[in-house]
Amino acid sequence: MNVGLQHYLIVSGLLFSLGLLGVVVRRNLLVIFMGLELMLNAANLSLVAFSRYNANLDGQVMVFFIITVAAAEVAVGLALIVALYRKRQTAHVEDLTTLKL
Repeated sequence: MNVGLQHYLIVSGLLFSLGLLGVVVRRNLLVIFMGLELMLNAANLSLVAFSRYNANLDGQVMVFFIITVAAAEVAVGLALIVALYRKRQTAHVEDLTTLKL
């Protein structure tokens, strides 16, 4: 069996859908954050697949920069989640609807 572009795009679409489902359905900040990262990696998979299909490295270079920015995003996002947890003693979204101190 030959794995083509459509297979990569189907897997990417499924990963993006799972990430979106995690963001919409779950109420825990960490699970929402993991869903966002899953959606970002699904987009990266699509870029790499298109790059391989078109036989150029533009998409792979773009993915390299996206992963670099995502690493900084993870550090800042987890720091914010830890700070909110320390302040409010909860990581559920419905408990954090008001950010009044």
